[in-house]
Amino acid sequence: MLEGQKCLIIGSGISGIGAAQLLSHFHAEIMLYDSNEKLSPEEIAAKLPKGVHAKCITGELPETIEKETQALILSPGVPTDIPLVVRMRERGVFVLGEIELAYLAEKGTVAAVTGTNGKTTTTTLLGEIMKAYLGEEKAFVVGNIGNPYTLEVLKSTPDSVTVGELSSFQLETIHSFRPHVSAILNVTPDHLNRHHTMEAYIQAKEAVAKNQTKEDLCVLNYENEYTREFGKRCPARPVYFSSARELTEGYFLRGTRIIRRFNGVETDLMDIRKDMNLVGIHNAENVMAGIAMAEGMGVPMDVILRVIKEFKAVEHRIEYVATKKGVIYYNDSKGTNPDAAIQGIKAMDRPTILIGGGYDKQNTYDEWIESFDGKVKWLVLIGQTREKIADCARAHGITQIKFADTYDECLQLCTSLAEPGDAVLLSPACASWGMFPNYETRGRMFKDYVNALPD
Repeated sequence: MLEGQKCLIIGSGISGIGAAQLLSHFHAEIMLYDSNEKLSPEEIAAKLPKGVHAKCITGELPETIEKETQALILSPGVPTDIPLVVRMRERGVFVLGEIELAYLAEKGTVAAVTGTNGKTTTTTLLGEIMKAYLGEEKAFVVGNIGNPYTLEVLKSTPDSVTVGELSSFQLETIHSFRPHVSAILNVTPDHLNRHHTMEAYIQAKEAVAKNQTKEDLCVLNYENEYTREFGKRCPARPVYFSSARELTEGYFLRGTRIIRRFNGVETDLMDIRKDMNLVGIHNAENVMAGIAMAEGMGVPMDVILRVIKEFKAVEHRIEYVATKKGVIYYNDSKGTNPDAAIQGIKAMDRPTILIGGGYDKQNTYDEWIESFDGKVKWLVLIGQTREKIADCARAHGITQIKFADTYDECLQLCTSLAEPGDAVLLSPACASWGMFPNYETRGRMFKDYVNALPD
């Protein structure tokens, strides 16, 4: 449908370059635009793979380009309500994102994971299960996890499976995208600076299932109010998991055992303490979601459980780094919102020096601070939100607070405050933007610093 059309891509990052590469396969006329005036068209053109040609534009977009555009492809970081996008949509231009663009070329079956927290762990686990079942060449893991869907989709075949981690930003711009199995792991306030209202954020998450039918499955968290209610109106067949109660139908925890119950038949699957390398109830939820999705994709249970027992923690998610002079260091840089960071502190079983703060996404921090439960020995704050978090912490009676102006100062301060038997946890409850290009950089710098400390 895009063949021969004049397609304008906004954003020259990895997603934009991937879109250009796929549009080249569609034989579209490609225009690649970045509003960053510090970039030159030549710098953008140098990023394009060999054989991919595009008209590259930086700075202010010429009016002539805007008027001749027939399809507009947005990178996930581009808001859908900026004036340029609004004008084009009103003019009838087809507006889509990377996920929809790639799906137009998909030949196989798709599974899609979204939710405020747990997406990366669940997506990675499901990807490993599908690879173990189908083989490495028949299973692809794409999306918000850092591997653009557009770069993998041309490898798809009628018997392949693509597992996608999808953010609310990516789901705003889908049209026909239809996974056979989807999951909404949970919904808690996040990205309100982008979506403006909780209702708009919820609507974006629910879009993962909007094209599904009762022939498809949607895996939902029974313990999250939003996802539980969505199951009542979900177009797909809902399958629930629960970490807090026994379900008549679905997957649930009984003590430390994961139980599967359908049609009155119970199966005891595994022990989350003995059979998992992951820690925390939130990871038990991620594993139950992974089991439900894998079963929905037709994978035998013995394959699913074997992969789970071998599966290690995802980088930057409550990741053990090292023990130095009796102090244990954990990297939870992916704790980019308060709800995710709650899971990080819940997983600690010792006095903790906690690093928090970063970019302000207009979140509130009361629930996060209430979850400290006496574990936080010192709260070390950095970034744009440090005063906001400190005020909230003091309102909850926490006074052991220190500020750091730079990341290096913060890390050195944590080392000086920690004593043998303590933990140092990077779990910021905030995005990394402003101080770092992404949470991965923040996490890797933390790990580099820790690994360089004397034993």
